[in-house]
Amino acid sequence: MSEFASIILHAGRAGVELALFVLLPVMIVMLSIMRLLEAKGLLDRLVNIVAPILRPFGLPGLGVFAMIQVLFVSFAAPMATLAMMDKGGSPRRHIAATLAMVLGMAQANVVFPMAALGLNAPITMGVSAICGLIGAALTYHVFARNLPDRDDDNPMIVKHKDADGPKGVLDVINKAGAEALKITVGAIPMLVLALVFVSIMREAGVMTFLEEALTPLLNTLNLPGSVIMATISKYIAGGTAMMGVVKDFLDQDQITIQEVNRLAGFLIHPYDVAGIAVLISAGQRVAEVLKPALLGAAIAIILRSLIHGFLF
Repeated sequence: MSEFASIILHAGRAGVELALFVLLPVMIVMLSIMRLLEAKGLLDRLVNIVAPILRPFGLPGLGVFAMIQVLFVSFAAPMATLAMMDKGGSPRRHIAATLAMVLGMAQANVVFPMAALGLNAPITMGVSAICGLIGAALTYHVFARNLPDRDDDNPMIVKHKDADGPKGVLDVINKAGAEALKITVGAIPMLVLALVFVSIMREAGVMTFLEEALTPLLNTLNLPGSVIMATISKYIAGGTAMMGVVKDFLDQDQITIQEVNRLAGFLIHPYDVAGIAVLISAGQRVAEVLKPALLGAAIAIILRSLIHGFLF
């Protein structure tokens, strides 16, 4: 019993430290910058410029906004955009393409904190954007080509906070800080549980068994055995839980940052049980196009995995 309590205390300390001293500061700064750019209307101008270029990929203007949100805020940020597309009557093919892109891209709430640990954020984000667009295009033109369309019922204009004057700027920053704190606190349970899960698996010998069973495959790919538990944690508990496990492995020298960069395309995205559940809750029509979106996102992730393996 004392060993179990020790595991919980170690996992709790590691999870809270990662959340409060790595995730929270990064999210506060990035969210404040993003919300100020939104409030000043700069993001809307960027969307208006980029939207015509990305329309062949099956992305409407709001789809472009969803891309910016997942790259610079978090995987959950596009929920509001997807909800607007759902309620506004956006064609199902556009919704499917946007959802595929979001599921196949690297989310900011993992990329930026891991950049502090040594992740190559510019390459991760650049590869993510390119492959996310490919996944969206394949979804729109191939996997979702038979989905029925529906005309828009409203212009779906995104409303932002006003940042005019010192009071307006301070209000936007305070709200961004509160949003960052909510994201961070919400991540702590999964971080702690994932670390407890990995520790128990290690103590029970399950991790050693899996490593021995998969040694030929891991040797072929030149990967350490620790990638097994990182993968299990990611696809069950989500990206933030995976981040906690990877940081723990880095601290114990069970994985190198070079190997983390090689695996970034495979591990950093919302294509997991937790991420999918959150995103499809944006609306009924979003949930209805999940199947073609999953196919497009899977191809985006495979492409990202191959590119990262080649580059690193």
